[in-house]
Amino acid sequence: MSADQQVLAEKSRVVELLGQEWAAIGDLLAGFSDQDWAGEALPGWDVHDVLAHIIGTERMLSGAEFPAGPVGDVGPHVRNDIGRANEAWVLALRDRSHADLLADFRSVTAQRLASLRAMSPEEFNAPSWTPAGQATYARFMRIRIFDCWMHEQDIRAAVEQPGNEDGPVAAEALTEVVQALGYIIGKKGRAPDGSSVLIRLTGPVERDLPVVVDGRARVVAHIDAEPTASLKLSSSLFFRLAGGRQDAGAALARIEFSGDEALGRQLATNLAYTI
Repeated sequence: MSADQQVLAEKSRVVELLGQEWAAIGDLLAGFSDQDWAGEALPGWDVHDVLAHIIGTERMLSGAEFPAGPVGDVGPHVRNDIGRANEAWVLALRDRSHADLLADFRSVTAQRLASLRAMSPEEFNAPSWTPAGQATYARFMRIRIFDCWMHEQDIRAAVEQPGNEDGPVAAEALTEVVQALGYIIGKKGRAPDGSSVLIRLTGPVERDLPVVVDGRARVVAHIDAEPTASLKLSSSLFFRLAGGRQDAGAALARIEFSGDEALGRQLATNLAYTI
């Protein structure tokens, strides 16, 4: 395969994964009752609000103007300018009926999918702002896969309907977290220089995540010696901790530690990194 063909294939892969995730969210919500829609999915947001947030982001990416922002104190869940921008869309769509909101979601994601498929590889890989800093539009869309999948899991947690926790979309979401793992282990977890850490995910996504700290923390293919600290946990719990969805202290009993347990616990309580 030529370099151009590889670029085109990667664009198609990312776009189709995003389309799969949007379809999964739409299918999940289709059978929800009013009580389901009112379930608390995140602090300050019910299921309706989470979907409004997803819609707002896709409308923003389509070039729509932001609605008027919230005035005054809107709650402790809004902690920064990005949070206030997100809240603007949530408030603007809060009075939509659940059926109309789901129709809005299907409409904007269909439009976005058509637009993404029509983009040239050059457009798709052009420099762009992303929530992770300046990168490319392609990177932004990979982050969108992670964001949308995480919000699907928020919705599922609100109604106690677990699912879609393995497969290609979940694997792509994990890839996004792995890109931040050096920062998580080295900066947030303060793993000391010369140490090594193995995070073993037992499923639904099974993966070993080895990290070494040699001046800076970085993910490696493998750790040559016995890791300084090892953490063994489900990918479900790992995602919730990394996304700040789970109280870390309450989760420690569900993590198996080996090696330097004090370091392992220190790392486990500092996995959250998302905005």
